Amino acid sequence: MKKKRVLILDKERIDFKLRRMAYEIWERNSEEKELVVIGIQSTGSIVAASLAALLKKISPLKITLIDVTINKKSPLDFVFGIEENLNGRAVLMVDDVANSGKTLMYALNGILAYDLKKVMVAVLVDRKHKSFPIAADIVGHSVATTLQDHIEVEATGKKITAVYLE
Repeated sequence: MKKKRVLILDKERIDFKLRRMAYEIWERNSEEKELVVIGIQSTGSIVAASLAALLKKISPLKITLIDVTINKKSPLDFVFGIEENLNGRAVLMVDDVANSGKTLMYALNGILAYDLKKVMVAVLVDRKHKSFPIAADIVGHSVATTLQDHIEVEATGKKITAVYLE
């Protein structure tokens, strides 16, 4: 039996959620001069780039945008290729969906070698049943799902266009 696909966020609602998230990020970092925004490939990087662009419009923060790639099936087999020195800097880790928390956990592990000023996590969609102790600080949309449900984020080019529950 084919699973039913339900639209939970359309482009207009996504744009609204991203704007709200950007203002919340700015409020929580108003004392900072700079923010390093790290997006997890692939659609997490699109969310990060969208947030970075909005932050540049609404705040005086200097934004440094970095993409990282994590093999979700084998998260220990990656090199965290950040060439930036993150010591003493505020960091925002961004992904599209916080599902089990595993991807975010490994992404955060990759920056623990630095003496960070602070770290925040932002996700467009947060599912409420985590297997790992990760909680997003900034959430666009929360959804309670079953363990069998899947959240699919669609992108066209460099824009998130839809989020579906399957």
